Formats: sequence, C-alpha cells, structure tokens
Amino acid sequence: MALTTNDLKNGMTLEITGDLLQVVDFQHVKPGKGGAFVRTTLRNVRTGAVVDRTFRAGERVERAFIDKSQYQFLYREGTDFVVMDTETYDQVNVTEISMGDAVNYLVEGANVTLLKFGDEVIGTDMPSSVELVVAETEPGLQGDRVSGARKPATLETGLVIQVPLFVETGGRVKVDTRSGEYLTRA
Repeated sequence: MALTTNDLKNGMTLEITGDLLQVVDFQHVKPGKGGAFVRTTLRNVRTGAVVDRTFRAGERVERAFIDKSQYQFLYREGTDFVVMDTETYDQVNVTEISMGDAVNYLVEGANVTLLKFGDEVIGTDMPSSVELVVAETEPGLQGDRVSGARKPATLETGLVIQVPLFVETGGRVKVDTRSGEYLTRA
C-alpha cells in the first residue's frame, strides 16, 4: 500500500528498493527557504543495520504488511528452531537469526508470535517479560546481605543474567525480554 512520507509513524515497516526498513524515528523539517522534507532513521529488519535517510515531504513510499501469527516452540534442530502453527498445526523451521533475541527466552512448549513478510520470518514479538528456571548459580553466603549485591545465574535457556544473592538454583525468576535483566522472583 502506497502512502506519503507525511503519514509515517514510528514502528511502521516500509519496503524500499527490495529492503524492509522499520521507521525508528522521523522528523518533519520546514526550512525557511526551499521545500519541506522528512528526516528519518530506519532499521533494516533483515540485517539490523540502521540508516539515516531524507525524503521530500509528500514523497510516496510503499508500506510493507507484516503478518503476526501465533506459534508454539517445539524443539531445536541443529541451529534451527522448530515451531508449530497453533491454528493449522503445520511445523516450520526458523533460523536462529530470524528468531533474534527470542532465542534467549524460549523454552520448549512456549508460545511465540512470529512476524512474517509473505513466507519469510523476519522477527518475533515477545512478551515484555518471561518466567524462567535458574539452572545454575552459586549459593549466597550466610550473612552476606549487602544491599543490591548481585551474582551471575545461568537460566534454563543458557542465558546468563545478574540476580540478587537470595536467588537459588531451581528457583523461578521473571526476566525483562527487552533488556535481559532480572525483574523479580516468580
């Protein structure tokens, strides 16, 4: 669907010269002399590269339609993730690169929203936080109760985060998927 640069919004995905670019930031500029223009910061959805690009005001751009579909993570097969469509029960192999940061938070049986452009998986839409089991961490020392002290903990997905001293192996913790930080005990 064609739209103009005057209609741009943050988070919108555009198809420009075969690339899928997501609008990170934009600014309408009207200089005292000359025509107005739109200065944008765009992130390539496939590679993650960030580019700055300037458009004339009112210039036509093509909007890319991204489908969101619910899948369930079944298991890993080499470096691929095997997921199942929750409506049709079709199984799909998704590369680790396409999964993005979701690889740090997915356990078998977890639901994940895949972002697709046509048949191509271009990313995931994760909830803001997930609950994971602490697979390994050092025990906190008796009497060592320094306020705010942290220790490393390896989660069931292999992700290593900093947790408070009272968290033990086998405990469940809530982790922020945007920053990868410990939030609270679950």
